Amino acid sequence: MRLLSYNIHKGIGGRDRRYQLERVIGVIEQENPDIICLHEVDRNVKRSRFNNQPKIFADYFNMQESLYQLNVKLKTGGYGNLILSRWNFLSQHQISLTNKWRKARGAQIVTIDSPEGAFQLVNFHLGLAEKERHWQINYLLTHRLFEEGNGYPTVIVGDTNDWRNTLAKGKFSEHEFQEVTQPPSKYRSFPAYMPVGTLDKAFVRGAITIKHARVAKSKLAREASDHLPLVIDFHLNSPDERS
Repeated sequence: MRLLSYNIHKGIGGRDRRYQLERVIGVIEQENPDIICLHEVDRNVKRSRFNNQPKIFADYFNMQESLYQLNVKLKTGGYGNLILSRWNFLSQHQISLTNKWRKARGAQIVTIDSPEGAFQLVNFHLGLAEKERHWQINYLLTHRLFEEGNGYPTVIVGDTNDWRNTLAKGKFSEHEFQEVTQPPSKYRSFPAYMPVGTLDKAFVRGAITIKHARVAKSKLAREASDHLPLVIDFHLNSPDERS
């Protein structure tokens, strides 16, 4: 199974600042993922021609499930997170990760009924301050809606803004999550045209085998957004392997 996690920067190029959503679609198309987790997806905003980007993505990729979370509200519309899945959701939740007066943030929590079995997926976009991010992870991992899926293998992905790579050794470690995107030097994703920061990360817990993980670095990906996408190929372990 293939998962793609991508901060699309509203479809605006990281260097040329041009709005061309077709470039983002092309980058995703190149990777042919089964599950797409996006961040900074606009809906009804002037800078992106008042496009309904969640619908454009859902219509183009024509997957079984689509779930949009509007986090940041603007004068008209706003932006947030989007999950598209080739397979059905058994459950879906959206929670706020907004900390006091800081910018609105959120996490999507779904249970996916994949051909290899059910697993829990979290898609999020974390805050800019380190203390804020650690609060957000603790809030997420102890939230009753997240804990509903504790019996399932779990994948957590998104734009963490974790420049100093401190999250893995904090609450993630306490809750027995392993970081997929290690060592950081192999997974630099920001800024796209000359990446130095490992901001887009993935964490797993339970009966999951990571076959391959990488940052997509095509010419188109370097132009389409200010982030590069993270691509993860994985399997759920068979019942025999879990025992």
